[in-house]
Amino acid sequence: MVDATPERRRGRQLPTMEELRIWRNFVETTEILTSRVGSRLQVDSSLSSGDYAVLLALTEAPESRMRSSALAAHIGWERSRLSHHLGRMERRGLIRREECATVPRGSQVLLTPVGAEAFQRATFGHLRTIRELFVDALTPDQLRAAGDIAAALREHLGPRDDA
Repeated sequence: MVDATPERRRGRQLPTMEELRIWRNFVETTEILTSRVGSRLQVDSSLSSGDYAVLLALTEAPESRMRSSALAAHIGWERSRLSHHLGRMERRGLIRREECATVPRGSQVLLTPVGAEAFQRATFGHLRTIRELFVDALTPDQLRAAGDIAAALREHLGPRDDA
């Protein structure tokens, strides 16, 4: 008989069928949730999820500005992806880029008044969508468990290294 203790199962090289079922359910549900939240944000505010992530980071940054490399790391994007996205946002007046006075070849991303206003207009509806599609779907115990699961995964995965 095979020992089915958690320690024994962790030593397996491949997940069990049940573990794969849970994994797929987790991934597919996360993709659906992310897609629906992003779609609502786009329809309600004309901001993409990427726009919102950039604007949120800048809103929370000191003086509403960040070095582009720090911004890429903060939102977990590769610098080239961020650079292309920032170009589109800059053309729409949401952000402005300027050379960093203290770092050669460095640039800073600044939140413009237009970007701040767009973020402010989008936030209430975005938070309402999160409440409706995520928070209200779970009991308080499930919500706490989801938080515990997310924290455990973040700790296991360590800092982002994809930016």
